Amino acid sequence: MLDAALKAQLQTYLQNLRHPIRLIATLDDSASSAEMRALLQDIASLSDLVLFDDSGADARKPSFVIARDGEQHGVRFAAIPLGHEFTSLVLALLWTGGHPPKVEPEVLEQIRGLEGEMRFEVYMSLSCHNCPDVVQAATLMAIYNPKVQTVVIDGAMYQQEVDARQVMAVPMVFMNDQLFGSGRMGLEEIVAKLDTHSAAREAAKLSAKAAYDVLIVGGGPAGAAAAVYAARKGIRVGVAAERFGGQVNDTMAIENYISVLETDGPKFAAALEAQVRHYAVDIMNLQQATQVIPAAQPGGLIGVQMANGALLQARSVILSTGARWRNVNVPGEAEYKNKGVAYCPHCDGPLFKGKRVAVIGGGNSGVEAAIDLAGVVQHVTLVEFADALKADAVLVNKLKSLPNVEIHVNAQTTEITGDGHKVNGLRYKDRASQQEHLVALEGVFVQIGLVPNTEFLKGTLELSRFGEIVVDAKCHTSLPGVFAAGDVTTVPYKQIVIAAGEGAKAALSAFDYLIRQPLPAPVVAAAPQLSEAVA
Repeated sequence: MLDAALKAQLQTYLQNLRHPIRLIATLDDSASSAEMRALLQDIASLSDLVLFDDSGADARKPSFVIARDGEQHGVRFAAIPLGHEFTSLVLALLWTGGHPPKVEPEVLEQIRGLEGEMRFEVYMSLSCHNCPDVVQAATLMAIYNPKVQTVVIDGAMYQQEVDARQVMAVPMVFMNDQLFGSGRMGLEEIVAKLDTHSAAREAAKLSAKAAYDVLIVGGGPAGAAAAVYAARKGIRVGVAAERFGGQVNDTMAIENYISVLETDGPKFAAALEAQVRHYAVDIMNLQQATQVIPAAQPGGLIGVQMANGALLQARSVILSTGARWRNVNVPGEAEYKNKGVAYCPHCDGPLFKGKRVAVIGGGNSGVEAAIDLAGVVQHVTLVEFADALKADAVLVNKLKSLPNVEIHVNAQTTEITGDGHKVNGLRYKDRASQQEHLVALEGVFVQIGLVPNTEFLKGTLELSRFGEIVVDAKCHTSLPGVFAAGDVTTVPYKQIVIAAGEGAKAALSAFDYLIRQPLPAPVVAAAPQLSEAVA
């Protein structure tokens, strides 16, 4: 089941087990059960502390539980967790076997303190790069709190169950048979949602922090680069981000970042965070800014109001809040989001195996999505508003060579239709003839670009007609002491490498601004190293 290289790697990891664990399988005569048996036997053969047991009696067949030897409580996989989920499997083995997770102690205490019975069902697909974070979070909670039960379910393996529960996007999490959440969620975010008192505690904790020399709002490539460059100046730096890595986390393949031949979004985001943490940067994750409060006087402290009520202050601020997927804004899109309307073909494509889907958008993202989906689904209809596809010629030629793809240009999407529960069609208008067309299908993937995350800045500083922050060549905004970088700005070409370069530039500009300002007394007390740097 596992090749020699993977076995050797896993055997090394299993040396970290501190006590015996048991793999309790529920199997039948299916091919999937045979595959699961082979995987579990391979794992058990690599360590004397791993025992294989096929006496399980769960309703889902095949499935298996990872439990401490002598116990029944543990994490259940109704899946053969390879692909993106192999890491989740390895971590579940290690954590169950007593190897400590790389999680802050206070987060583990929060998990242990959660009250009430919680039964999580996590639907994922093996090709989903957003799913492992959710799977691993639910896994860890089940291991550290006996009141939590977690089942990880491969939607492609349990297609009938997915159809019955109308799971049309992954990751999707149910708690006690009620929808808990969908999309990428980290451990801290899930725990905060369960711990109802955490927001007030976190707000008080943040508000008590001393003023920063540079406060960076946003943790994508621009924010990470700004943090590294600012921290290397020896000044007090903070990063407040909704999720570190930003939209990079949703990117499947990265093959054009100089010096990195090939990687994926989650790995790249993790590397960004690791480098920022290498310096004395205060990272405040899961924090959404709601307002920027200009300094009361030139050179004074700038305030950033957070959604949880906290107020952060800084002598300078770098805005790098990035952008998000643009909605097509037609009837049915919001109603059927995660019920057939999706934005990540890599994550959700396997759920539409053998079905009919549409892709809205004829740029690189749209054409790449259509090519990817064509290998999984029955048929792909690509709809592009312009009179020609805008993607690179090599991608367009590849798309046109596929037998199960139909392309409509000069076509305006007017509605996504459904039966009240899930998508059943897409309506578009031929812009030349004005004729309306209805395409019967089960899924719609929206791939029409990005919109900057600047709603909280309206009326505070200058924005372009597209909502981007207007910056000059040195990343200055219209507000003194406030700089901006990355996809949220007017700088053209929304690329990771460009965002990182702009983040570095913004940090250098912020430092240049700081050394020309008088030192406020509170900041000198909180960060004496600044005076040494300026001197």
